[in-house]
Amino acid sequence: MRKKDSAILILKDGKTFYGFGLGQSGETIGEVCFNTGMSGYQEILTDPSYCRQIVTMTSPHIGNTGINPEDNESSRVQVAGFVIKEETSVPSNWRSTQSLDGYLKEQNIVGIQGVDTRALTRHIRDKGAMNGIISTLDFNLDRLKQKLSKALDMTGLDLAKEVTTQEHYAWSSLQASEQNNPHKVAAIDFGIKTNILRLLENHGCDVTVFPANITADEILNFNPDGVFLSNGPGDPAAVTYAIETVQSLLGKKPIFGICLGHQILALALGAKTFKLKFGHRGINHPVKNIDSGKVEITSQNHGFAVDLDSLPKNVIPTHLNLNDNTNAGLRCNELNAFSVQYHPESSPGPHDSQYLFNRFIEMMKP
Repeated sequence: MRKKDSAILILKDGKTFYGFGLGQSGETIGEVCFNTGMSGYQEILTDPSYCRQIVTMTSPHIGNTGINPEDNESSRVQVAGFVIKEETSVPSNWRSTQSLDGYLKEQNIVGIQGVDTRALTRHIRDKGAMNGIISTLDFNLDRLKQKLSKALDMTGLDLAKEVTTQEHYAWSSLQASEQNNPHKVAAIDFGIKTNILRLLENHGCDVTVFPANITADEILNFNPDGVFLSNGPGDPAAVTYAIETVQSLLGKKPIFGICLGHQILALALGAKTFKLKFGHRGINHPVKNIDSGKVEITSQNHGFAVDLDSLPKNVIPTHLNLNDNTNAGLRCNELNAFSVQYHPESSPGPHDSQYLFNRFIEMMKP
């Protein structure tokens, strides 16, 4: 076990936490947020929706199951930094190939452990998500605060362009002989998770992934049976090119959106979005299905939400977040489009909402 280096975390409002280094030595800046999940840290680390965010895990022990190649949600770690109470340095899992600390070091991710994550989480809940800086090199508070003051806030940031694919590609986890996918789907990548692609394929979709800046004409020339709008990071209102693309696709192809894709669809339909105080991030968020009255336990990761009061008359709210009564889903019947503000693909999280993929399939049937 390596000797623990000292580390410091300073928030934009001056609140300071001391601890020990985790992962790579250095400095990192990002919006500090928290995730209430007790498991799934590897999926969280590799979720592109966490781009430029320093993620705090509220569960006290992280790293118990190590790291394995199968549980990544993208090709690399996406978080800007990682904050935990205590790392389990000797993981216990038959699939594990390395420790959390070793993985973060390999991926050049700066983290901090030994922090009172309960106090940090309560501070964020009270004051709101804000930028912070982690350092294992410089402990001069004035210098660190000066560096932090230059960081951009999340509002107004288009981060989809930082995580999207640069070229379109066909996605498949199956051998050619195993493929039987009758539904041709164009997935627009704003930061798409691997398990979304798996579930689309498992539900009979032949998926081609396109960059976030794809135009409506290019999508229509591809002539898919349906269009999927993925999750992703940043402020949805800043992704103006995607909003324009979706506006041009409405009514021409069935559309299904998740998370940032939900917000972009809402903006394309004429609604507005706003920044949440501290966001929704965890794997146990209750959502009410307004049509059925059932409550689904969902996986969530978003810092912005759709303004319910701004929905046009032809857009129907379908789901409601029971923690704060914010919008968690919508549909527009006349334009054959629907979306949700959570992750039905889970990974990590419960599988209560995977029926939504079946709904998308039904929309694409002739």
